[in-house]
Amino acid sequence: MNIQKNTIITCFENLFSYHPKEDYQFSIPETLEKKQEQNYSSESSSNLELPKNIFPTLSVNLEVLTSRYNTMINSDIIIREFSLTAKNKEYKAFLFYIDGMVDTTSINHFVLDPLMLRNSANTYQSPESEVIKEAITNNIVVRKVKKFDLASYIYNHLVPQNSVEQVDTFDDVASGVNSGNCALFVDTLNIVFNIDVKGFKQRSVEKPENEIVIRGSQEGFTENIRTNTSLLRRFVNNEKLIIENIEVGNLTKTKCAVCYMKNIANTDLIAEVKYRLNNIDVDTIISSGQLEQLIEDNGKFSLPQLISSERPDKASNFLLEGRVVILVNGSPYCLIAPGTFIDFITSPEDLNLKFQFANLLKIIRILAVILTLLLPGLYVAITNFHQELIPTELLFAIVAARESIPLPIIFEILVMEVSFELIREAGLRVPSPIGPTIGIVGALILGQAAVDANIVSPILIIVVAITAIASFAIPDFSFGFHCRIARFVYIAFGYFLGFLGIAFCLFIHFLILSELKSFGYSYLQPYIPVTKDYKGIFLSPSWKREHRASFLNTKRPKRQADISMTWKNNK
Repeated sequence: MNIQKNTIITCFENLFSYHPKEDYQFSIPETLEKKQEQNYSSESSSNLELPKNIFPTLSVNLEVLTSRYNTMINSDIIIREFSLTAKNKEYKAFLFYIDGMVDTTSINHFVLDPLMLRNSANTYQSPESEVIKEAITNNIVVRKVKKFDLASYIYNHLVPQNSVEQVDTFDDVASGVNSGNCALFVDTLNIVFNIDVKGFKQRSVEKPENEIVIRGSQEGFTENIRTNTSLLRRFVNNEKLIIENIEVGNLTKTKCAVCYMKNIANTDLIAEVKYRLNNIDVDTIISSGQLEQLIEDNGKFSLPQLISSERPDKASNFLLEGRVVILVNGSPYCLIAPGTFIDFITSPEDLNLKFQFANLLKIIRILAVILTLLLPGLYVAITNFHQELIPTELLFAIVAARESIPLPIIFEILVMEVSFELIREAGLRVPSPIGPTIGIVGALILGQAAVDANIVSPILIIVVAITAIASFAIPDFSFGFHCRIARFVYIAFGYFLGFLGIAFCLFIHFLILSELKSFGYSYLQPYIPVTKDYKGIFLSPSWKREHRASFLNTKRPKRQADISMTWKNNK
């Protein structure tokens, strides 16, 4: 029997498996092969032998930049050669920048005009050395003489731009030019002036699209990191706000800003965030979503472990609570660390409302999470295993509705759930004028047609619709995605094992939540483990919020006085 089995397996392997040839009947011409090897070796050697430091010879610097930026084929690289005048002496120079990323008006008025045109600054004549300090000690005149320094003269007299930096390596030059600056090279100098003349088009500050509130701020983050840091500065309005820049990505050199309150945030948390950002070895980082996956504690689960927000007021509230905010250049979303479970069912609107209103909304969101996770699974478990839990009249209605449906309940619910996910995804991808039409057609017409065709029951349509509406009530997009994925797991366990399967799935779910950590902090803080400032899942009145969350171990545990409304006691 084993011999026949091995024979059949060998036969199938010979028929369908791929066997690469050992000898191929073609050859590469020797001249072409040598040429490719020479090109590769020259390219690799040129990359390895690129100089790092700026040369005092202008022509050498120009040759290095021409090679590095491939100016022969790059159409947007601009090199403007000219002669500048300093103390009636002419020096050869050139500007290097990328067209479309700079403000040409600023270059003309604040760089080229002062350097090229004759004025009192560049035509001033003085000796090669100047007396900059003179003092008389014991009838002896002491003079401190400073020799003429071309770099200092240009920096202090000839470039009236607000942001000018002197750099001495080609890497620093490339970093500045790639971000929208222009580089000024001057003959005889081994330093370069990195001048801020950014002028690329960018989106203005607009209303947040996905985190809409009624009484809160109507400003959202943009794709420009400096605009985003300025928004945080405006909301926090304190000099203790620290914003450190860290570059991530070997090729893109994406600027990331680590923001925290120096007098509030835990030093260990700050160090952990910077350690993770500084130890990412990837070529490219384009968005905060990519960065989030690289710095979270455990990427095996779909649970979000960092808070993502497009609202500067929400980020500022977390900063003042003791969290760390990470901004990524080119992304309108910030990342907030650490993230806990309760943060993902909290809306930025809660702090703007009375605590009674905020707690009512939080109850609705908790109910939405429960319905999104459990409702379809409970429906499948009850109809398959636990019919005695349904009132008799409702049971008769369900049986009558399903009498003409030939398909099992699991097929019905999977068809409807997958159909709704398709409708949701299609509504996002189609042009905006057609999006509402897709939703109406998919939800109403197709649902009614499925009921009339006896493919699904009307009660199942109600269950799926309530589940879909509840999923939209979850304020965090990433946590809503997790609930949508976990819903299918609960459906499967409810279909095979009934309530026992759902209970087992809940146990595993809570076990994962209990074990999960975000930057070393428990995911269910401050409830598991219970901390000393535990006050329940709901908000207390604003005058009773004296303490910051103790699990963050902040430098300033108290956020307000025990009696914050002193106007009442002063009467």
